[in-house]
Amino acid sequence: MAEDKSKRDSIGLNAKEGQTNNGFVQNEDIRETDLDPSSPVVGPQHNTVDILGPGEPDVKDVRPYAGMPKEVLFQFSGQACYRIPREVLFWLTVASVLVLIAATIAIIAISPKCLDWWQAGPMYQIYPRSFRDSNKDGDGDLKGIQDKLDYITTLNIKTVWITSFYKSSLKDFRHGVEDFREIDPIFGTMKDFENLVAAIHDKGLKLIIDFIPNHTSDKHAWFQWSRNQTGKYTDYYIWHDCNRENGTTIPPNNWLSVYGNSSWHFDEVRKQCYFHQFMKEQPDLNFRNPDVQEEIKEIIQFWLSKGVDGFSFDALPFLLEAKHLRDEAQVNKTQIPDMVTHYSQLHHDFTTTQVGMHDIVRSFRQTMNQYSREPGRYRFMGTEAHGESITKTMVYYGLPFIQEADFPFNSYLSKLDKPSGNSVSEIITSWMENMPEGKWPNWMTGGPDSVRLTSRLGEKYVNIMNMLVFTLPGTPITYYGEEIGMRNILAANLNETYDAGTLFSKSPMQWDNSSNAGFSEGNHTWLPTSSDYHTVNVDVQKTQPRSALKLYQELSLLHANELLLGRGWFCFLGNYNHSIMYTRELDGINRIFLMVLNFGESSVLNLKEMISNIPTRVRIRLSTNSAYGGREVDTHAVTLASGEGLILEYNTRNLLHRQTAFKERCFVSNRACYSRVLNILYSLC
Repeated sequence: MAEDKSKRDSIGLNAKEGQTNNGFVQNEDIRETDLDPSSPVVGPQHNTVDILGPGEPDVKDVRPYAGMPKEVLFQFSGQACYRIPREVLFWLTVASVLVLIAATIAIIAISPKCLDWWQAGPMYQIYPRSFRDSNKDGDGDLKGIQDKLDYITTLNIKTVWITSFYKSSLKDFRHGVEDFREIDPIFGTMKDFENLVAAIHDKGLKLIIDFIPNHTSDKHAWFQWSRNQTGKYTDYYIWHDCNRENGTTIPPNNWLSVYGNSSWHFDEVRKQCYFHQFMKEQPDLNFRNPDVQEEIKEIIQFWLSKGVDGFSFDALPFLLEAKHLRDEAQVNKTQIPDMVTHYSQLHHDFTTTQVGMHDIVRSFRQTMNQYSREPGRYRFMGTEAHGESITKTMVYYGLPFIQEADFPFNSYLSKLDKPSGNSVSEIITSWMENMPEGKWPNWMTGGPDSVRLTSRLGEKYVNIMNMLVFTLPGTPITYYGEEIGMRNILAANLNETYDAGTLFSKSPMQWDNSSNAGFSEGNHTWLPTSSDYHTVNVDVQKTQPRSALKLYQELSLLHANELLLGRGWFCFLGNYNHSIMYTRELDGINRIFLMVLNFGESSVLNLKEMISNIPTRVRIRLSTNSAYGGREVDTHAVTLASGEGLILEYNTRNLLHRQTAFKERCFVSNRACYSRVLNILYSLC
């Protein structure tokens, strides 16, 4: 029986015979026929396909049907009517993929580097003790800053910069830190800080904080261990033998503190003198000790792990001192040495910007780079180098292939003590001409250690200074309160020791005309509020169409939305009767912004004489006098009141940076061109 069954199976697939395939038939009522080789095939035989064993089937008269065997399917797929469309679709797909890859590579290759978050918008510097008091104790705190984040976003701010909040004594505005890993109780707790970081990031903002690595408080644990010569901490500070005669210390050399008198102080515990560039309560760390450098890097990592987006490093020129301890040269060599007690009376060649200092700063940058690898989480590094020459300041940008600071903070406008077109012109051109190619500028109008704008230049120059920093290339930086024109307070009596020259710019923020200007609901404030807070405050200016706050918001919005201001060329046209003029323009955009800012008396300018191809009439895009917005002016005679600024706009294809006459006066940090067709920026201009 098995042999017969085998024969029947073999015959069923015989090359000479076939079996009917009915496809998908509703009523499967055809009985199987006897496949005995001696029996004839009985029954209907329609659409019979003979499977020819190893040979090819004959499909001349057969149409494709469902359930075809593989061999038959392959036979049909080889026919031209099926093969050619398939091959065409295949090669079209391959070509499309290659075109997309090539286009992607081309776009990446020609695209300019995207602006990072610290370049894309303004920074807002907050002195935390004076911004907002949330617990009625008279001192501003971290919760107070968090409560006012909505206000900060209305200013179109991108980065919040908070000055020192570390655990500290009150000496020198909290710059003598007792513990770099703790929040001072005045400002709240570490949990408050973590909540603030989360809230800032939820608003789409970034946070940078102050860090002064040069010195600590004399109450810091490191100093206590050092004065007792405990283990590795023995050389964490700069100690030297010094003589004592009749209770008077004779220092090892003539080096002076920034605040005057000798920078050496005798310690009764260690019986040696320690070095301090600032107050005697702020001993300098010994950065020639590798352990000290590692400690500072670990502190940087601690705060970065807390979510901080960057640092402002202060007092960096003081990190290293000369090893030889030779006397520094006197400015006036005829002066009796014992009478030289003021910092300005010496040339500080041995106590500032020593060889190796920038290597330490670059090591800070390398530590921060370890936390910058995640997309969108680049960690910013700014440096403050007060008192440095412009040449030395530019070194903080780093070298062509060695990264250092993203930018050194430009505080030159903060020192402008009178309105002067000549001075403003000199500050602008000095920075732009000395800045290394491809680097990013920044502009500050004030800070905790500067007299406020209104008190320095006068109320009518607040708007023009804000217009200046928002229309210059780079990052504008605003000290809290400058957006509403706050002024310095009058002298106040405090128990703590302060540098009175910088005290009065730290008065409480003026939020409204209620008690304590809305800064605190307590019975007192750590500093008195300014006497003008009833009229100069946020609530009042929000409703005034011509207020300093309204103009600030319009300027910041224009800066955020206009490629000309964010990425364009800057062409400085000059200073005419204390009115400075400059343009912002971008290849591919046939528009120019022309800024005319008057720092002198009222004047009439003929713009046609200065720019030959300027139209006879141009539109006022924005003015410090809001009544002029949207109007047109005759370029033959533009009238400017004292302290008035205009942003003029006109169409042209003849951009100034392409013209020989202006080429040497035009600058750009990251060159880019705009394509109106593709609506993209590209770098192959």
